Amino acid sequence: LESSLLAQPWASVRFGECAFIAKACFRDTGYVLLISDLSSVWHERADTQAVAQRSKELNKRLTAHASSFLQRLGSLVCPLLAGRPDAATAFSCHHAPGRLSVRVKSELSGLPFYWDFHCSSAPVEMVSQHLVRPLMRMSLVLHSQLQELMALLLQKDAEIDDYRESGAALSRDRLRTEPFQEETFLQNFMAKVRCKAY
Repeated sequence: LESSLLAQPWASVRFGECAFIAKACFRDTGYVLLISDLSSVWHERADTQAVAQRSKELNKRLTAHASSFLQRLGSLVCPLLAGRPDAATAFSCHHAPGRLSVRVKSELSGLPFYWDFHCSSAPVEMVSQHLVRPLMRMSLVLHSQLQELMALLLQKDAEIDDYRESGAALSRDRLRTEPFQEETFLQNFMAKVRCKAY
C-alpha cells in the first residue's frame, strides 16, 4: 500500500465546501488515504479488520466481507480523484484539532452505504516523502529547464543579430520581437509567482 500510494499523483478534490488535494490506494487488504489543504496533512491507514468493524457500526443492514467494502470504497473515491465524481455519492468533511473526518454517503446493493474516513495528522516523514521531496525535485527540474530556455533565447537573439548584420530582413514585420532581457524576465516571473501565492 505504501509504495503504491507513493506512485499515485495528487488530485484536486472537494469534500462539501472545502477544497483539498488528495491521493489514495485501495487493496483487498486495506487502504491508505492522504489529504492536504496545503496547510495541514492528514492520513488514515485501515486494514480489513478495521474496515469490517467500522462497516458494522455504520452499515448495520449490510453484511458483506471487508474486501467488498474496500472495493466499493475504491469505486467511490478513485473516480473522484480522477475528476469523475459519482453524482449519487456525497462527500462532506469535518475538522477537529489534529483530525479530519470525511463522510461518504452512497449506496451498495440498493441499500444506503455510509463510510467515515478518520484521518489524523500525518507524520513528518510521510509529509516529506509524499509532498516536500517531490515538490523540491520538481522545483529543481523546472529551475534547470528555465535556465536552459533562457540560455536558448539569448543564443537565438545572437543568431538573429548575426542575420541582421548580414543584411537579412523580416518579410513580415509583425514577427519582429524585442531582444530577450534576462533580468527583466526574472523580475516579472517572480512577481507573478508571489502574486499567485497570495
